[in-house]
Amino acid sequence: MFSNDKNVETIAQLVEVLKHYIGLQSEYMKLDVIEKVVRLLTVITIMVVFCTILLISLIYLSFAAAFALQTLVGSLIWAFLIVGGGYLLLLIFFILLRHRLIERPLVRFLGSLLMSK
Repeated sequence: MFSNDKNVETIAQLVEVLKHYIGLQSEYMKLDVIEKVVRLLTVITIMVVFCTILLISLIYLSFAAAFALQTLVGSLIWAFLIVGGGYLLLLIFFILLRHRLIERPLVRFLGSLLMSK
């Protein structure tokens, strides 16, 4: 009753289609993971390049500011101390606001990247 040739052939075709579907789904998952890793590495690379250029610029701007302050303060040492103190205040500012300025945007970015369909 249940085991005629047409039913067996239909079940065999269904099994083949399911195997093909599972294979395609696994390939899709691999490509999705690769895409997300590439996007993440691209963002990391861009941020490293941006931060490196920004740091080099800040070094030159700090020297320029210190030499400009020398004429106002009268001593090059005091001018460098003022510039260094400004950077210490900036560091304290970033430490106090690290959740709002660094952690939340990073969590939002990673969450949107990894949870996107």
